[in-house]
Amino acid sequence: MEMNINQKTARIAGVLYLTIIASGIFAEFFVRSSLVVPGDAAATANNIIASGSLFRIGIASDTLMIICDVALALIFYVLLKPVNSSLSLMAAFFRLTQAAVLGVNLLMLFFVLQLLNGAAYSTVFGTEQLYALSMLFLEAHGIGYSIGLVFFGVHCFILGYLVAKSGYFPRILGILLMIASLGYLIDSFAKILMPDYKTYEETFTLVVFAPAFIAELSMCLWLLLKGVKISETNS
Repeated sequence: MEMNINQKTARIAGVLYLTIIASGIFAEFFVRSSLVVPGDAAATANNIIASGSLFRIGIASDTLMIICDVALALIFYVLLKPVNSSLSLMAAFFRLTQAAVLGVNLLMLFFVLQLLNGAAYSTVFGTEQLYALSMLFLEAHGIGYSIGLVFFGVHCFILGYLVAKSGYFPRILGILLMIASLGYLIDSFAKILMPDYKTYEETFTLVVFAPAFIAELSMCLWLLLKGVKISETNS
């Protein structure tokens, strides 16, 4: 009976993980990347005004991602608690902290909508000022996202260690997650520490996204297709 419960939990975790990956990629790479024009506040503002519904869908997609993150934090804690209860709890706290940071960070996107669609603001600020303020909040959202990924990076490292030690999963999955965590941390701290980060942004994005996508998608698919091997670790 215990094995059935854990297998069902693992499948649920896989569905949540897939939802997180899909909604996160959609919001960041299909919505914001298509609307935000780096260095051009006017073009960005006009894109968002013309595609307000798409911009809001992106916010909703991010919200769905955060909801699933909270649920997944609990499930990973339950699944990996037998391996090391203290580390499993710590991993859950770091993932929940990331979710809290990203949740508050969504306010930046609502500020953009308020500035561009609120008639009251146009009586106080000129058009160029509104566009510049909107761009400022979009850039602040990007920084907030990076801060959230610092906590997520630590979570991934602890999670990877627990996965590698558990025997529930192939050890390589844990190693991939730890490698991905280093990418998240390196990229996030580079944004904080490097004034000329924009010059190297594409390189850093590749360094982070490729290993992270491979690691998290592999973990997601394993949970969906294979589940966990509780019987082998308990024998």
